Amino acid sequence: MREILGRRRRLLPRRNNGRPELIGAALTFATEWQWPVLPGVAADPRGRSRCSCPDPECTVPGAHPFDPGLLAATTDERMVRWWWANRPAAPIVLATGGRAPCAVSLPALPAARALEALDRLGIRLGPVVASPARWSILVKPYSMEQLGELLYAKDFVPGSLRFHGEGGYITLPPSETGQGAVTWERAPLPGSSSPWVPDVEAVVDAVVEALTRTGVSAPEL
Repeated sequence: MREILGRRRRLLPRRNNGRPELIGAALTFATEWQWPVLPGVAADPRGRSRCSCPDPECTVPGAHPFDPGLLAATTDERMVRWWWANRPAAPIVLATGGRAPCAVSLPALPAARALEALDRLGIRLGPVVASPARWSILVKPYSMEQLGELLYAKDFVPGSLRFHGEGGYITLPPSETGQGAVTWERAPLPGSSSPWVPDVEAVVDAVVEALTRTGVSAPEL
């Protein structure tokens, strides 16, 4: 995994301090993978745990759209360059669904244990995004009807599972938010085409089974 992540990082332009440029990552997502992105609101410079949006009680500081709004997400190279030229430290927000992957997220500790269990079961996963609080497993786009049928058929679904479908979003690496760094727990393989992602059914089935087998309690976060 470290070898894969290292190769992926070498594909991105770097600042003088060795960290990948956000604009390079945003252009990869938008122009090579055709994932619509937009800049997120920044963390408040007066305190990283605070958000610069108008909501004083914001629960995801620096990790959500604000100006522009989510509907502005695009794959247009000129727009992406302009955004990050003017806001070089802005987090990269992916508008999930449609042309882009959706995601299933859960709290970090249960997610780490679930991924270990999935590896033992031989379940293939695509990219997994990790933030200090939650991990997001990228999946193929799904409809609300498809998701509703899937959840209805389950006897038990942990309440802490969240589904990021059409109209949703997640923050992508190498963003920095008020909660900390966003990284790849499972990095996409290098290449120009959009990374492979599994069906949502396979992920939900496997995660629920893994959490049940390991007896992991997934708290509401």
